[in-house]
Amino acid sequence: MAAVARYRVPGARIAYVMTDGAALPLALSDLVHALRERDVVDVTVTAGHAFGGDLEAVAVPSALALAHHVAGADLVVVGMGPGVVGTASALGTTAVEVAGIVDAAASMGARVALCCRASSADPRPRHRGVSHHVRTVLGLAATRPALPLPADLAAELEGSTVVVGPDAAEVLAAFDLVVTTMSRGPGEDPAFFAAAAAAGEWAAAAVRGREN
Repeated sequence: MAAVARYRVPGARIAYVMTDGAALPLALSDLVHALRERDVVDVTVTAGHAFGGDLEAVAVPSALALAHHVAGADLVVVGMGPGVVGTASALGTTAVEVAGIVDAAASMGARVALCCRASSADPRPRHRGVSHHVRTVLGLAATRPALPLPADLAAELEGSTVVVGPDAAEVLAAFDLVVTTMSRGPGEDPAFFAAAAAAGEWAAAAVRGREN
């Protein structure tokens, strides 16, 4: 997502907020290191018990405030670091933290979009197409974020918006990035990367809208 936003709006200032929903040291994330090295992400903020960001915050709301008001970010990407707890159930996963993040960001006046998890290759039926976790988060959140998705996936999710992002493999190659999900790259799981690209395209349009 961040790579697509950088690709579309090269001059944007992009921040990454890492929550404490999984690994706590930001240094454990090889991907964040690569994104910083390649100037895709400009600044990092760790929230809650997570640590090691350029800035550190007590909670996600204060991390959002730091990213915007101190770091001057045009776009803030929020998510946990490496690792996640899952129990093959709707509520038994740290991914449900996204509902609270959506509500906090919206209450602070941000334009909020959910980068939807999707897959065309996951062997587990609950994660094929738009993951059941997306619907769980939407059911828990008090506010409704934008849901940018490519056309085939948007048809699965009520209230989503069709957004066509660039080819994810081309964008990653442009930044010399290797990104996988469950050891699968863009060629092995195109739906996952198409959904992320759609979110990045939406974010880029939002940033351009602020600049105009």
